[in-house]
Amino acid sequence: MAEKTSENVSEHVSADLDARGSSMGVKEEGLRRRAENMSENKQKALNGELYYSFTPELMRERTRCSHACHRFNTAGAVNRRRLIELWRDILGDTTPMPPEYADQTLDEAQFEDEPWIEPPIHIDYGTNVSLGSDVYINFNCVIIDTCQVTIGARTLLGPNVSIFSGTHPIDPAIRNGTLGPEMGKEIHIEEDCWIGGNAVILPGVRIGRGATVGAGSVVAKDVAAFTVVAGNPAKMIRKVVTRMDPHQNIGDTKDESTDAHVGAEVSMAAVADESEKSEAK
Repeated sequence: MAEKTSENVSEHVSADLDARGSSMGVKEEGLRRRAENMSENKQKALNGELYYSFTPELMRERTRCSHACHRFNTAGAVNRRRLIELWRDILGDTTPMPPEYADQTLDEAQFEDEPWIEPPIHIDYGTNVSLGSDVYINFNCVIIDTCQVTIGARTLLGPNVSIFSGTHPIDPAIRNGTLGPEMGKEIHIEEDCWIGGNAVILPGVRIGRGATVGAGSVVAKDVAAFTVVAGNPAKMIRKVVTRMDPHQNIGDTKDESTDAHVGAEVSMAAVADESEKSEAK
């Protein structure tokens, strides 16, 4: 497929990506470089429009990311600096690494705010993923980053979490296997969230700050900030009692007034109880 680039397209995408970058902490220069040579087909993918994924351009980008993921996943016992280098390679992040200290403890301290990623991880493009500081992603995470996927600071992901920003037309005549078009919607997971193991996040979802998603949940709709959701499809179980929520008038002295000692298992038990009651009726 021939690539099309115009000044109008480049300017429009640059402005859009710059706006996203200011809220996600992505380097402005990197976004502009990506916009300069972006094909019309790739622009449609990022915009959530129908596009074709089996073009030479996008196949090359997925192959690059696949190789980068393989290098990260098979790195073995390397130091923190090397892991960060390999992770940035997956994202296509060319930010220069800080000068290396001979003392490994001092050197690793430079990366204390960088995300912690447990291999293996599998991502389609990498360049559409943005993580905040101190994010933790447990093993076997899958991210289909057809569109932008952002994960806010201090958010934790359990094992086997799947984040799918890509999807396909329901009409099989249009879907047409690998010859037909695909589409997607952005996914945004805000700061201080906890996503339980085996959860699935579907296209277009925004998970609000401080939310908890129970293990095994399928999240098809937005999740409000400071709430616990669980189930398939995920539904709100309760609110999170926390001083972090500016709308909750909670003092600063007693942990008993918050959910500091409550795990997500309590909410999952509530889901099981509710299901049993429904079946009994």
